[in-house]
Amino acid sequence: MRRVRLDEVDAHDVGVEGRCSGRRLSDPLRTEGLAINHYRMAPGERLWGLHAHVDQEEVYLVTEGAVTVETEAGTTTVRANEAIRFAPGEFHCVRTDGSSAALYAFGAPRQSDELRVPNPCRECGCNATEPVVGDGGEGVLRCPDCGATSAVACPDCGSEEMRATLAADGETVLDSCVDCGYESPVSRF
Repeated sequence: MRRVRLDEVDAHDVGVEGRCSGRRLSDPLRTEGLAINHYRMAPGERLWGLHAHVDQEEVYLVTEGAVTVETEAGTTTVRANEAIRFAPGEFHCVRTDGSSAALYAFGAPRQSDELRVPNPCRECGCNATEPVVGDGGEGVLRCPDCGATSAVACPDCGSEEMRATLAADGETVLDSCVDCGYESPVSRF
């Protein structure tokens, strides 16, 4: 048996704006097949852009406040004492709107090595690409089918802090720059 207190686990900054506090509980609890993280999110924060783990299912359990969950099918609100599950390969993003929130994220299996974003490959049309580090240390998107790579830099400011998000209509997937606010619909081939 292993037991930990949240306040005894080191917190780290996470989220698109860096205003979320995350605590990784898997190591202190010595879990083998389950990733466990606790997040405290500031108002108006987004944990990550739209993404999917090909090899991991995820469950978010909201303990305080409410979060808006984005998927390719639209958005939904998950409130305190509610949970939501994502199957492997299902695109999702968690954000807060007007208030803060606290939640747990559970992932199984613990290690997830296959992350995808809903940016299609420009070479073969595969519907999702994998964010990886290129040969020069830059962030690129690699197609899991044909291996083609493309840059993720913002066309306006050159920043590599790009995220896939949903537009206000709740359906259109956008490439969004964290630094300058640039947004453009993701091309679907």
